[in-house]
Amino acid sequence: MEGGGDSKEGKARLRQGMAEFLRKVVSQKKPGWKVVVCGSRNDAHDAFLNANQTWPEAFNVLLVDSEGPVSRPPSTHLKQRDGWNLAGASEESIHLMIQVMETWIIADPDAVATYYDQHFIEKALPRAANLEGVEKERIYKALKHATAKTQKGEYHEIDHAAALLEKIDPAKVRRRCPSCDRLFIILTQRTEAS
Repeated sequence: MEGGGDSKEGKARLRQGMAEFLRKVVSQKKPGWKVVVCGSRNDAHDAFLNANQTWPEAFNVLLVDSEGPVSRPPSTHLKQRDGWNLAGASEESIHLMIQVMETWIIADPDAVATYYDQHFIEKALPRAANLEGVEKERIYKALKHATAKTQKGEYHEIDHAAALLEKIDPAKVRRRCPSCDRLFIILTQRTEAS
């Protein structure tokens, strides 16, 4: 998956946060699954292609931000936006956090409010039933405004995303972010079949 910045510590924290978020829904049977955090979206793309070559028997998943609105299948979106050739990869192995990971985070405003505690401005967060139509700039501005006066300070992906992912309720995220629901449906089907 994309994210975590350039440091090993940032990637390790995000890996832990995303793993906990996924574990709330997707069972961890033997041989199990693991989250690999790669930093940049291009590094995530390269790692995904490498994993498909190195472990073709595994179900490898690419998870990146869409960085904008999505109206086509994930592979087509990434080919048009990034020029990525994902031919040979199944569509069910390509997933987008639409439009950014923070969209998934704000889908559970109660958990975000609990994390930031005093002086958090929940009404600053978008209230759309389907958050995937909300532009990424609006998501970032809303989080910045909502968290600016909290004791933890303004939202920062490296400092806060992992802890927030551990706290948010997947059911709430799935209701407001169809891309998250798609990811959980496919991962659940794959883990239950193995």
